[in-house]
Amino acid sequence: MATENKNLSEYDKNTIPNAKDFRFGIVVSEWNETITEGLYNGAFDALVDCDVPARQIIRWNVPGSFELIYGAKKMLQTQNVDAVIVIGCVIQGETKHFDFVCEGVTQGIKDLNVQTDIPVIFCVLTDNTMQQSIDRSGGIHGNKGTEAAIAAIKMAYIRQQASMSHPFNQPLLSSGALQIEETQKKIEKK
Repeated sequence: MATENKNLSEYDKNTIPNAKDFRFGIVVSEWNETITEGLYNGAFDALVDCDVPARQIIRWNVPGSFELIYGAKKMLQTQNVDAVIVIGCVIQGETKHFDFVCEGVTQGIKDLNVQTDIPVIFCVLTDNTMQQSIDRSGGIHGNKGTEAAIAAIKMAYIRQQASMSHPFNQPLLSSGALQIEETQKKIEKK
């Protein structure tokens, strides 16, 4: 299991780009609300902890995880955000519904990332049991919402820097194995 022995809420602020000028959207499924509220709280708290003003975080609710795609699409089209986080929770049941919803949401969010220039961060738990979801939304494994917020900041930063005519202005940080400055130096030497 990917989250076994890992706390999803741990991050080093020194490795996170400055986020004070970014604007984030969060689309939250109302289905499995106890879980999605925990994920939202983790995401919101991490964004604020990384200096994003609360007024620059927009929240929209949608009925279920399948509706996250449309909610994210409309947020991208209307809210001038630097990244969107979609938060949902689908728990395995007795029917194939779980498979269809998980596949549809995954493909829909992937499509938004391919079709638009604004990153959409996938924070949809697809667990076998309610306990697994509890463990990942503020329980023993931390909070996947926190992890999604950090990913959103990093992706907003990559988008910002990629749109500029010069290379990245900060050495990119732990998980962003982009060595743009080193690559630029190599290009300049040629």
